[in-house]
Amino acid sequence: MPPALNAPHPPVSSGALLDWFERRRRDLPWRHTRDPWAVLVSELMLQQTQVARVVPKYHAFLERFPTPAACAAAPRSAVVEAWAGLGYNRRAVNLHRCAEAVVRDHGGTLPADLAALLALPGVGPYTARAVLAFAFEQDVGVVDTNVARVLARHGGRSLQPREVQAAADAAVPSGAGWRWNQAMLDLGATVCRARRPGCDACPVRSGCAWAGGVDAPDPAVGSAGVSGGQSRFEGSDRQGRGRLVDALRRGPVEAAAVPAVMGWPEDPGRARRVAATVVVDGLAAVDALGTWRLPT
Repeated sequence: MPPALNAPHPPVSSGALLDWFERRRRDLPWRHTRDPWAVLVSELMLQQTQVARVVPKYHAFLERFPTPAACAAAPRSAVVEAWAGLGYNRRAVNLHRCAEAVVRDHGGTLPADLAALLALPGVGPYTARAVLAFAFEQDVGVVDTNVARVLARHGGRSLQPREVQAAADAAVPSGAGWRWNQAMLDLGATVCRARRPGCDACPVRSGCAWAGGVDAPDPAVGSAGVSGGQSRFEGSDRQGRGRLVDALRRGPVEAAAVPAVMGWPEDPGRARRVAATVVVDGLAAVDALGTWRLPT
């Protein structure tokens, strides 16, 4: 029987997990820096995007925009262009706005304070804590869908939003914020997977309430912070938006061509409706003649 809802969440064994991490850690480029800007760039790129796609874009982006000041000084169109291939283009706009705020309000240096980070455009609870843990090595819990899944399964029950963050914070060993959070991310991504979890290879299986629980409901399903999966992309509004932004990266688009560019030549009403959201999100601008361009 799983623990009662008000029972304390059992801690993940720090020694076993950290020992496993030292042997099995993934060699990722953003793990070789403590530069807050580089960490922020990596975290925004990694949101809903596979690591293999991010690695080359991460290097290229930082070569072009090595500091918040360099990013803020560039036109927004340049940042959107550099984001090509990563999807979810609003992240590029948010990153540019964030860089502007960092230059304007923090002298060009990302703050090492949770409240100040959360006040930046495009920086949510996960990203703010990731910057604190991975750039400033603070002992805060970083919760993405992988970590949330580990915590729910380890405790044997679904968690409420406040519980999952509290459990993540409480689990961090003193002085090990960077290593612990990287280890938890690796554990969730490579062992405690959403499908076909590798329980036999899990370093903390002995303390897990759900380990190998093929006959028990997965406590991670519906638990706070655990993603339910992305909606279908093919034929979606998101696909049409992406097509329009990709076309704008190549050059201006006349108004009459927008429906075809978005893949809906027979549905101009849908094209107009969805294209308007691209303007609202700061990814496009339309001049007096109706020509579409990337924002300046």
